[in-house]
Amino acid sequence: MQRLITPARTILRHPEFMVLLGCNLLVGLAFAFVSPFFSMFGTIEVGMSPLVFGIFMTMTSLSGIAISTLLARWSDTWFSRRAVLLLGGITGVLCYVGYAYVRNVAWLTVIGCVLGGISSITFPQLFAYARDLLARSDVSPRDAPLYMNVFRLFFAISWTTGPAVAAWVMLKYHYRGMFFVAAFCFLLFVLILIFFVAPAQPWASGRSAIQVPLRRVLVRPDILSYFVSFALLFTASTMGLLDLPLLVLNVLGGTGQQVGIIYSIGPAFEIPFMLYFGLLATKADQTRLIRISVVLAVIYYALLMFVQAPWQIYPLQILGAAITAVIGGIAITFFQNFLPDQPGTATNLYSSAGRLGSTAGYLAFGVFASMFGYRAVFIVSTALCVIALAILFAVRGRSVPTRL
Repeated sequence: MQRLITPARTILRHPEFMVLLGCNLLVGLAFAFVSPFFSMFGTIEVGMSPLVFGIFMTMTSLSGIAISTLLARWSDTWFSRRAVLLLGGITGVLCYVGYAYVRNVAWLTVIGCVLGGISSITFPQLFAYARDLLARSDVSPRDAPLYMNVFRLFFAISWTTGPAVAAWVMLKYHYRGMFFVAAFCFLLFVLILIFFVAPAQPWASGRSAIQVPLRRVLVRPDILSYFVSFALLFTASTMGLLDLPLLVLNVLGGTGQQVGIIYSIGPAFEIPFMLYFGLLATKADQTRLIRISVVLAVIYYALLMFVQAPWQIYPLQILGAAITAVIGGIAITFFQNFLPDQPGTATNLYSSAGRLGSTAGYLAFGVFASMFGYRAVFIVSTALCVIALAILFAVRGRSVPTRL
């Protein structure tokens, strides 16, 4: 307990940490309101086929990769982290307001590619900002994974109630109400940044490191292996995220309320899991924890192939929570160790693996769901996790560099 009480006291002692937790909660709520139901919005409300929806999501994701990579480098070298976060928050408001009113596929694509692409920078920049705060504080670098998991935990808290409340809002006020709530969360996020976060110029080490391009990081066999394996994991995750609500509604005969419950169970268990794995990461090999989580991912998706009723998915979400606690928490610090002088670029390396995986996942979901049905999607997700696990074991024993 003392190992948990100390970080709590440290966070309470630093007002900027409390502000960061609030920002994480609001951005997490925005995502929690929209993400579980976005495939339903695209296919049911807008009328896209699974393949068209997959192409739509692929285009918006590729745009997000390109825009966020550029903005991440700027945040490390020229502009304050606050300015980039403000840009992401404002475009997030505009993006969700646009989704609330627009039903034309072409205009939705423009909104998603431009406004959604810019707003996608908020997640990696929040954790880059967290790394900056930790580096400036009296927190030991060895304890960084624990603190980062605490910050990531507030995303999990937002998902404990977000999907269930979103399901109620959607039933009461339809998709427009759901998007308005998400836009309001981003609006509060912007106001917090304006009034409580002071601008700070990038560190000199970050400016000098601009001459170290990302391709130099990726040419290392071990780093490239981790990047590819995480991209595969995020591909499987994205396919599962899009497929699960449609499986519940169209195959298992479930309801939107049950979809909300499914996506609320996991985050409730992520809270203790993130604290536990965060403590383990301060004294155990982070690579080993990541491998264990991928083994759990193989089991998770394999079991989802055989569910016959919505309630059978409920206990499986506990397994999914353990996976997220590692892949979505410890892995952020894991990637930040690649470029300690450029936390924005390093966190974006992790996020780019996620977006690349999401891009492949959106397209693969459209193809496999259209051609082979919703259960086939989980077969593919299981296979991708097996490949990712094989890659991770292939680089066993290789250390992650802290400087290049």
